[in-house]
Amino acid sequence: MSHVLSISAAPPETAERHFLAKLSVETDVSDVWNDLQNEVNGFQLVDVRSEKAFQECHLPGAVSLPHPSISADTTSTLDRAKVIVVYCWSPACNGAAKGAAKLAALGYRVKEMLGGIEYWRREGHPVEGILAENAPLIG
Repeated sequence: MSHVLSISAAPPETAERHFLAKLSVETDVSDVWNDLQNEVNGFQLVDVRSEKAFQECHLPGAVSLPHPSISADTTSTLDRAKVIVVYCWSPACNGAAKGAAKLAALGYRVKEMLGGIEYWRREGHPVEGILAENAPLIG
């Protein structure tokens, strides 16, 4: 018995809807890097890790907004015309999902950057902060 085929694959139309819905709330390190290199300015990067982690190392141009502190007051400076791209530590961290859910509840259009800062750094992209490349890879 096949583990892969024991449940039938969805019809192509169902699969297309599923994957487009998934892509509407996710992006990845490569796509973010590509857009930054091409000076696409339709999104804002938000680091939802702790303020300490942000100070030590973050993506260029990102703002710090730790997910436990997300509220109408703390998001007042975010540009509602832009898509908010949130990230946290790694694929094993759900802080970005928590932050994205809170931002969506406040009316922001939001995507989670899969891989977090760990995969950003693994792909060799630049970082800023007081420790920059010497910061811990995960928290």
